[in-house]
Amino acid sequence: MKSTSPGGSPSAPVIFDPFVSVPGTDVLRDAAIVQDWPALRRHLEDARDADGLAFGVDVLAELPGLEVFLEKVLAEEPHDVLARTLLAARYVRIGWWVRGRGDADSVSGDQFEQFHSWLRRAEQILVDVCAERPDLAPAWTTRIMTARGLELGQAEARRRYTRLAVHHPHVLAAQEQLLQQLCPKWSGSWEIAMAFAREVAAAAPPGAPSGAVIATMYIERWLAESEADAPEIASPAARDELCAAGTRTAWASATSLGPYEVHVHSAFALAFSLGGHARDAAPHFRVLGNRTSSHVWSYLNDPSAAFWQFHSAALAAETGAT
Repeated sequence: MKSTSPGGSPSAPVIFDPFVSVPGTDVLRDAAIVQDWPALRRHLEDARDADGLAFGVDVLAELPGLEVFLEKVLAEEPHDVLARTLLAARYVRIGWWVRGRGDADSVSGDQFEQFHSWLRRAEQILVDVCAERPDLAPAWTTRIMTARGLELGQAEARRRYTRLAVHHPHVLAAQEQLLQQLCPKWSGSWEIAMAFAREVAAAAPPGAPSGAVIATMYIERWLAESEADAPEIASPAARDELCAAGTRTAWASATSLGPYEVHVHSAFALAFSLGGHARDAAPHFRVLGNRTSSHVWSYLNDPSAAFWQFHSAALAAETGAT
């Protein structure tokens, strides 16, 4: 995490919980809490597209203890593809929690051993799932994560993404997972990461959430820059690219970002704010209100304070206030 020296006090609690901030996800949480698998499976299957299904699996996989429930489900229904996929996604989240979010030097040998053990358990499940259902977006998305964690290399991570893209070429969750692999921190380079982000953003239809990969890419670059660097995200070229991606993604007419609305606007709001483009961040903050994505703002050392600092600065810039 990186400091932004935030100041000011929040005017309301920031809502990071997607089960509260994203309409319709509360039914997923409620079904999981009461351990009603038929209802949970039905709600997942009701997702409007591959993006929606990937989102549902992603948020559910963060629920503590979900693996115990799913293991019971699979003891009775061992061939249930969605239950297996969700269990594997949960195993990966447990593994990453054990590893921690620091760089490799901060992870102990025992942490690595446990981390890899959880990822291998997930991989064993997903190999069979992907063979049975090669079109299942959350299964391939999770396998991109396991490829990174098990250090299988860029070529294997790209192969997995390509297998998904044959069926679903614009799944934001998968694109953001591969972007991580392509960044320097995971043996990639900024040239490779930026080329991929631009490729998928340009290929996506207007209104698809894939354009947020541009914002995520700039945020990642800002995180990696030293305090002495002139931040790339502050350049006029970066602002222009973010504006173009935001227009095509968040502001396309007659379209809906679905469950990714909060995540997409959060990514653009933060990217514009980090670059000092406060006025451009304002429309995104107005959509968000006091909602935001923990995936985006957890990059910062005090997410709530940073959110309100940037939120206030953006609205002030928009109205001309000082």
